[in-house]
Amino acid sequence: MSLIERAIASLDRNRTVLIAGPTASGKSTLAMAIAAKFGWPVVNADALQVYSDWRVVTARPTEQDETTVPHHLYGHIAGSQSYSVGDWLRQIEPILLAQKCVVVGGTGLYFSALTEGLADIPTPSADVRTSSEARLATAGLAGLLEDLDPKTRARIDTVNPRRVQRAWEVMEATGRGLADWQDSTGPAVLPLEQTQPLVLSAPKDWLTPRIETRFEAMMESGALDEARKNAPSWHPDLPSAKAIGAAELIAYVQGRANLEVVREAVTIQTRQYAKRQRSWFRARMQDWHWIDAAQP
Repeated sequence: MSLIERAIASLDRNRTVLIAGPTASGKSTLAMAIAAKFGWPVVNADALQVYSDWRVVTARPTEQDETTVPHHLYGHIAGSQSYSVGDWLRQIEPILLAQKCVVVGGTGLYFSALTEGLADIPTPSADVRTSSEARLATAGLAGLLEDLDPKTRARIDTVNPRRVQRAWEVMEATGRGLADWQDSTGPAVLPLEQTQPLVLSAPKDWLTPRIETRFEAMMESGALDEARKNAPSWHPDLPSAKAIGAAELIAYVQGRANLEVVREAVTIQTRQYAKRQRSWFRARMQDWHWIDAAQP
């Protein structure tokens, strides 16, 4: 039996399936197969695949995929619109109440918020955002980290500038550390014990070659056309601009970068992102069922 056949054979039709995994691990293929077998929709749990302007670059399901199996919460947000994990929870709840689903993605925070609950953290004001930008400009990431409480520093991804900046803004706006807010969580929308949670374990030596071929596949699927379409309205501060490869491809189509340099940069960033994902899953998803994606 193949990995997909073994996974399907182990599942119960009466409980929603969650699938987490690093980029390029094959989680979307597995989700599609389960959804087709059970007659369920696929629901997105990837923070960048919600945006409408980067289908190819974010590896969103193709139009053919969306025709084959119903998909929810993909490409439904404008690239200029902010979108939080709280927004995602509010949108996924009625979908989960309506029917069983396959929820798939690589954003660990979405899964933890779904199964463990999410603190109702106030949204910092524009003035606080301006202050955080100024602090980052003068003191760098280390300066922001220095201002955080030890519990928050120990919990967040300290090499992710956006996560650090977010934690700093919460502290500045509320006087409470992000970790304290997170510890004051409400009830989970979908407790873990009511689901079938799967994590694709992707060994580095197996995943790296897949990541290295990802750029070529992206190019063949129309990434340059997508970049040309987005170039007139492109700005690095857009919420969707965090998509890996977006800035580099924009630079190429605007004549500011060599394609080989772009290929190398995107591949390195993707490897680094996959490493952060694996670290999150190991730290936060020990109670999930782990599947070796490298097994045939």
